Amino acid sequence: MPKILIVGGGYAGFYTAWKLEKWLRAGEAEVTIVDPLPYMTYQPFLPEVAAGSIEPRHSVVSQRRHLKKTTVITAKVTRIDHASKVATITPELGEPWEFDYDVVVVTGGAVSRTFPIPGIADNAIGLKSIEEAVAIRDRVLTNFDKAANLPAGPERDRLLTFVVVGGGFAGIEVFAELRSFASSLLEFYPQLSFDDTSFHLIEAMGRIMPEVSLPTSHWVIKHLAQRGAEIHLDTQLTSAVDGNIELSTGESFASDLIVWTAGVMANPAIVRSSDLPVEERGRIQTRADLRVGDEDDWVADAWAAGDIAAVPDLTGGGVGGYCVPNAQHAVRQGKLLAKNIVAVLRGEEPKEYFHKNLGAVAGLGVGSGVFQSGNIALKGLIAWFAHRGYHGLAMPSWERKFRVFWGWWNNFWLGRDIVSLSAVQQPRAQFEAFAARPKVVTDAAPQAKAAPTASAAKKADPKASAALESKSATTETKAGGSAAAKVVAAEPVAAK
Repeated sequence: MPKILIVGGGYAGFYTAWKLEKWLRAGEAEVTIVDPLPYMTYQPFLPEVAAGSIEPRHSVVSQRRHLKKTTVITAKVTRIDHASKVATITPELGEPWEFDYDVVVVTGGAVSRTFPIPGIADNAIGLKSIEEAVAIRDRVLTNFDKAANLPAGPERDRLLTFVVVGGGFAGIEVFAELRSFASSLLEFYPQLSFDDTSFHLIEAMGRIMPEVSLPTSHWVIKHLAQRGAEIHLDTQLTSAVDGNIELSTGESFASDLIVWTAGVMANPAIVRSSDLPVEERGRIQTRADLRVGDEDDWVADAWAAGDIAAVPDLTGGGVGGYCVPNAQHAVRQGKLLAKNIVAVLRGEEPKEYFHKNLGAVAGLGVGSGVFQSGNIALKGLIAWFAHRGYHGLAMPSWERKFRVFWGWWNNFWLGRDIVSLSAVQQPRAQFEAFAARPKVVTDAAPQAKAAPTASAAKKADPKASAALESKSATTETKAGGSAAAKVVAAEPVAAK
């Protein structure tokens, strides 16, 4: 049986494996998926997870639960030698091993792309994983708890100042969701007011959300300004050392939470460790039919899709002629990739990927959103329903759809859960603080031989005992009286 190895379990990888299970005949191929995480993250939900609107576990999809015919390996692929068709798999524990395959599918996704700005690597947090979204939510809640106990001043301002870098869809969504989240928290913190909170979005270009029209982006800026959020256009972040934000405009302020959403790049850990062709932007060179290669030639038995692949956009709407790295393309590429692999296994020709963007939808906090499709633009509540409806139905599997919609329904009646679990990042801290530990036993230095007491000497030698008692009495007399005499003299005083 041919062995199909899928490197990466994100959108493209998960959907490729999921659809291969559906379309492959019994015994036609053996599928293995390798990813360091045992789940696929539905990234469009990360802003709502950060704002407490979605339970974190509901926005991820378990690979082992839903890929029942696929071998799931939770580890990293640290080398792809396609010339020999061998991949090196490195688990978190244990020794690496080599995996022989017949067909490789590279869907390793993307990571946050940063710049060498002082302080960013030490203080900022990205928004590419569920763990990052949870950490952002807990930081906001914890900062409110701390600020409520402080008087007005620089330290309280720092705790309640939140910064997002990057004005794309991800940046605007998390920025707006956090503004909505903070506003909803104020009723539980009577010590704080709306004016105490401060939100800043920093965008180097002259506009936000390039996926929507310019008038729509202007409406978003105005809408967020009315809600007390400030957007800095044509502005660069020059420093973030120790949380002290310095902008190219000369403005500066302190912040305890910096969220970085200013771009992504193909996962370099996978790209640099393979012998597959790479284009100038560091992505795997991929044809429109999702085979690795270019227009003139391709690499046999090698496929790629998603954010790690440079897939030509045949609609002409892509940046630089390639599909932009987003969930909409990754999901559809994964489905087509599975069909094309099955077609090639059966001696048929693969189809080219062609998908014209039908529109863009974004949530801007509870009850507010924006939707753009061609010249049609929806704003406010109706766009918010469109956002939740689209992404809720796009969530893989009915089991996950039900969990997401049920969570939204509960929040409608009960409100968001505002419990911070930041202590989970150091789960043993409290246990260690109070845990009993064995006493440390050290080798004591040998003690000098003690002088014999009068009673001991008396038992051993009556004559020696008498001499010892006489010597003791003489010594005590010279010292001003015996201790026993002093105690006896003190007894009447104490009794009296």
